[in-house]
Amino acid sequence: MTMTTVTVTYGSVDSLKNAVDDLLGAGIPQEKFYVIKADMQIKVITPKTSEPEILELLNRHNPV
Repeated sequence: MTMTTVTVTYGSVDSLKNAVDDLLGAGIPQEKFYVIKADMQIKVITPKTSEPEILELLNRHNPV
């Protein structure tokens, strides 16, 4: 299975927090994503086949 890393940057802490809540709510294990608060980024390690779904979820929160 080919894995990929999806990285999204947000413009506010609230957007970042909401995206994290959505990832957890969608059943993404916390060990599969990383929050870099200083850069307001989330990095998600996911199978390449799941990348579109992850991007759809993260893009709901107005990334920059």
